[in-house]
Amino acid sequence: MPDVPDRPEIVCLCGSARFADEMAAANRDLTLAGAIVVAPGVFARSEHDAAGVPTDAQRAALGVLHLRKIDLADRVLVVNPGGYVGESTTREIAHARATGKPVSFSHPVAESDPS
Repeated sequence: MPDVPDRPEIVCLCGSARFADEMAAANRDLTLAGAIVVAPGVFARSEHDAAGVPTDAQRAALGVLHLRKIDLADRVLVVNPGGYVGESTTREIAHARATGKPVSFSHPVAESDPS
């Protein structure tokens, strides 16, 4: 593990819930590199998940909470295997850019994506 500076970099992960495994790997890699990682906290994708699917109201609240996580971060890493960036992630990218946060991507963005 590297030396941890007095104020480690804070990285916010963004991306589709379908990439929960890839986000977990990015979280691990960044944490082992000495960063503080903030990421979506709920990845329930179907009624078969142990915690169930969040309600529409919960999803809306989680979306706002994630924007506040972006506000706390020094930069944003979009986890986007195959170049996929969905509607919620596009909104998060726009928020990050509007607040002056650098945005990078784990994979090249798909050609059809306006992000």
